[in-house]
Amino acid sequence: MWIISLLIFIFILGIIILVHEFGHFICAKKSGVYIYEFSIGMGPVIYSRKGKDGIFYNIRAFPIGGFVQMAGEVYEDDEKIKKEQFMCNRPWYQRLAILVAGVFNNFVLALVLLFVLAIIWGPTSNTPKILSVQEDSAASVAGIQSGDVITAINGHEFSSWDVGQIYLYYKNPDNVYLFEVKRVNGEKETLKLIPKVEKDENGNERKVFGIQIDNSRPKGLWESIQFTFQKFIDVIHSMVITVWGLLSGQVSVSNLSGPVGIYKVVDQSVQYGIQQLIYITAFLSINVGFINILPFPAFDGGHVFFMILEKIKGKPINKKFEAVCNMIGFGLLMLLMLFITIQDIIHLF
Repeated sequence: MWIISLLIFIFILGIIILVHEFGHFICAKKSGVYIYEFSIGMGPVIYSRKGKDGIFYNIRAFPIGGFVQMAGEVYEDDEKIKKEQFMCNRPWYQRLAILVAGVFNNFVLALVLLFVLAIIWGPTSNTPKILSVQEDSAASVAGIQSGDVITAINGHEFSSWDVGQIYLYYKNPDNVYLFEVKRVNGEKETLKLIPKVEKDENGNERKVFGIQIDNSRPKGLWESIQFTFQKFIDVIHSMVITVWGLLSGQVSVSNLSGPVGIYKVVDQSVQYGIQQLIYITAFLSINVGFINILPFPAFDGGHVFFMILEKIKGKPINKKFEAVCNMIGFGLLMLLMLFITIQDIIHLF
């Protein structure tokens, strides 16, 4: 069974990476930038073909990334290439379009998948409305009732359960949660919950509140369109909250997942069928797009940040400085990925 899960995992990552890199590739090609290589995966090349356009199309050993190698991404770096074919020499708007094209493609893929999900299986509600409360649970003891709508957790207001769940991961040493709920009659009340701490099959601790969210929603074309864009916005919002939590120290880095953790999620999703796998693909595609647009060196957003500085200053940023920043950023990223992967392996066993 794990072989099937692994193949599905590789397929999902491959699709997301292919869509992202194809955005960079097609935009760069249309802009007249010289392209050396289009690769899916990282590490040693296991398959390579040179196209009629002179570009090498490669598949590499490790399905954890991909890239488009273009001439002059930071500065002129090949004497054999015409000056106008260097990316750094293309007009500002073309360079910006090339950089954001991958993120744009990931977001479009996610929207398409979410719409397919909704139109076939029906849209779901993301309103934090309680469907049922487990008997003798923390929620039951606190007085939460079926039909209540959770409007805030520990003072953090929200209208989407995607966002609300993130606040459950915020550090809480006292293990006391203040749930603000809106009753069926419209009145608001703040309730104190002390969740039970249980261990899963891998020995990892988790907090159990004993509530089930009502995700029912009428079917229909308009409802599916609404769901598609609302779900997309909610996932983006939840990621913004997560990043802010990491920067402010409210969310631990140990809560993040790398390739091993993502494989585990895919493995669990396989048991629930194609519907869950489509959602996971959409969710991961949004994640890849969002992370890549962050203004951090080595990400697409880091390059965009330097371009914006260039526009503000009215002259190019020192290219060697930018290259050094990207190299340092890439190194820090690899260290973070190593740490997260080690954490994932520890949690796995």
